[in-house]
Amino acid sequence: MKDFLEKHGLWILAAAALIAVSLSVASYLTSTSPIIENLAGLVTSPFRAASAGVRSWLDEKQRYYEDYTALLEENQALREELATLRANERQVQRDRDENARLRELLELRPQRRTFDLESARILERSGNNWISALTLNRGTSHGVAVNDCVINSEYSLVGIVSEVGLNWCTVLTIVDTDTELGALVFRTGDVAVAEGDFSLMASSRLRLSYLPPSLTLLTGDYIVTSGLGGFYPSDLVIGTVESVELGDDGLTQEAVLRPAMELDALTEVFIIKDFEIVE
Repeated sequence: MKDFLEKHGLWILAAAALIAVSLSVASYLTSTSPIIENLAGLVTSPFRAASAGVRSWLDEKQRYYEDYTALLEENQALREELATLRANERQVQRDRDENARLRELLELRPQRRTFDLESARILERSGNNWISALTLNRGTSHGVAVNDCVINSEYSLVGIVSEVGLNWCTVLTIVDTDTELGALVFRTGDVAVAEGDFSLMASSRLRLSYLPPSLTLLTGDYIVTSGLGGFYPSDLVIGTVESVELGDDGLTQEAVLRPAMELDALTEVFIIKDFEIVE
């Protein structure tokens, strides 16, 4: 043993000293860990602040984008609402103008004529590319005659009696190609001719021709019978202007008229057997 200590004692002491120093350093580091943590926190603090700033900037940009998108959607909705309101306002004005014309037209009727009317029911309809006619349950036994006018309950012209039997009659509607009437533009007083047209009959429309070159027609203008010559009563509503076109010569203008009533919806009409103009 004595020989072993003499030979290795120095190394044993050195190892013991190293172990003691290691234990001392470990103990010191353990007791001073807050200081190390503070040092590490001090070093990383700028990076944490920069990271927080970036996150805050990104959040702000995201909120700005969301608010901007919402504003765009709201602006578009307001534009659409404004357009709808303006369209409604224009429609209201058109309705006011139309009502004013109708009131004026209705006020003329009782003052200008008296009618001898015969009510009639529609028994049959004949409608194809060549004819537009109605068969009624009234005839010569009821005082009905050829060329009598037929109207609806609102004094709008339905057609003209073309053939009569004892208890029936045939009426060519205003869109039939054999129909031709003296017409008047109610707004301006200009005279024209309303007539059936092959190209329009299938769509229940008729044509207004022989218009004065200087006349400016408006969509919705009322067209009434002129009553010239006393053959037909005046001021029976034929229809309204649906569109204005150039004639075949490319110089004169013509109009497409929409009848004042739906011909297919009629069930009862009135035959004007006689009339008197009251001036």
